[in-house]
Amino acid sequence: MAEEAPAQPAGNGAQFAPRMQILAQYVRDLSFENVLVQKGVGQSEIQPDMQVAVSLDARKRSAENQYDVILKFKVANRNKVTNDVLFLLELEYGGTFHIEGVPDDQLHPYLLIECPRMLFPFVRRIISDVTRDGGFPPLNVDTVDFLTLYRQELARRAQASAAQPTPQPN
Repeated sequence: MAEEAPAQPAGNGAQFAPRMQILAQYVRDLSFENVLVQKGVGQSEIQPDMQVAVSLDARKRSAENQYDVILKFKVANRNKVTNDVLFLLELEYGGTFHIEGVPDDQLHPYLLIECPRMLFPFVRRIISDVTRDGGFPPLNVDTVDFLTLYRQELARRAQASAAQPTPQPN
């Protein structure tokens, strides 16, 4: 399964548009625990409260211009009344990408914004299927704004580094 971004023709000094090709997609880790059935909680006592956490990881592969991008989703469904866990789902979904034409200073955001956008529809389908097959209504995860997620992570890192004391010269 390969998808590519269209390249612009080269002209007098014209730059090529970024080129992305998905070389592989895969489930790296998947866990689903139906706590509701294990505990035998009655259906009438349930008011579900869904919490979804998303994190991303990207790393360079040994092959030139190839990168692995991993989307990590953790979904916890709790009962609002008792705060008991109804189900837990953890999914790590990866893609191997061949990327050309992206300047080095823009590669990090490209890997953590554009690549996850390409993988997200597959993650959404897997989560929907697993929750349905696990005995719950299918969960259609809301679209993730990977740009906002990236900016929040940069702000968190900047805040954490600002909170660290700077060494004073002697």
